[in-house]
Amino acid sequence: MKIARVVIVTKPLQPDVANVAAELVRWFEGKGVKASLDPSFAAKADLCVVVGGDGTLLAAARLMNDRQVPILAINYGGLGFLTEVTRDEMYPALEDVLAGKTVTNNRMMMNVAVHREGKLVETYQALNDAVIHKGTLARIIELEASVDHHYVSRFRSDGLILATPTGSTAYNVSAGGPIVYPTMGAIIMTPICPHTLTNLPLILPPESHVEIVLRSTQDEVYVTVDGQVGLKLESGDSVLVEKSERLVYLVAPAGRDFFDVLRGKLKWG
Repeated sequence: MKIARVVIVTKPLQPDVANVAAELVRWFEGKGVKASLDPSFAAKADLCVVVGGDGTLLAAARLMNDRQVPILAINYGGLGFLTEVTRDEMYPALEDVLAGKTVTNNRMMMNVAVHREGKLVETYQALNDAVIHKGTLARIIELEASVDHHYVSRFRSDGLILATPTGSTAYNVSAGGPIVYPTMGAIIMTPICPHTLTNLPLILPPESHVEIVLRSTQDEVYVTVDGQVGLKLESGDSVLVEKSERLVYLVAPAGRDFFDVLRGKLKWG
């Protein structure tokens, strides 16, 4: 695929990152490629370059909406499971992209829909996860889970995580959930600090239709998608989660696989 237009997504309030983004614009222009920091340029870009951490990449995935163009993520953040390209690898990686020498991994997304009294309230798309969690109060909350209209369990816990394989290395793994190979299709259901210790994580088929109903009546409870957007829930609200038809295409560095990333980020042997 010939790349003629590139949108660069970053956090402009961080001066060092903003300087790198500006340098990238000039670098692309020197290669005969039109590049822009304007988010509206995403509507016609052939490539999205993210300069930041995993949170910036998640924001970029939402920005691209239904445009399934490759995303190259350069790690200027913290741990960075999604932003695999290091700062030193940035220009060699970009040269490979322009030369068509890179591998693109397809990542599953989830549709998240919130219903209240039978009416649709809000919809989201998640690359990492949808988390139903309590607010500032210390009390546990009650959630009722069903899969494909089959009752699963009522969870009394601090909350519940519904994660994609890509999001399995985010909040999910911190809550004791499994690491799932990121290009697989699956929905991971992980309770957060469950009162019943036998409420263990579940890995569900990607075609599953998951419904979580809030049964608590007094606590502040929220649903948060990819750690960035969401809303406050009311008792009786249902959160429906299912696989999205949309995929996110992440450009992987040449010669590096997922296990290299795990060893580097998790300090495995």
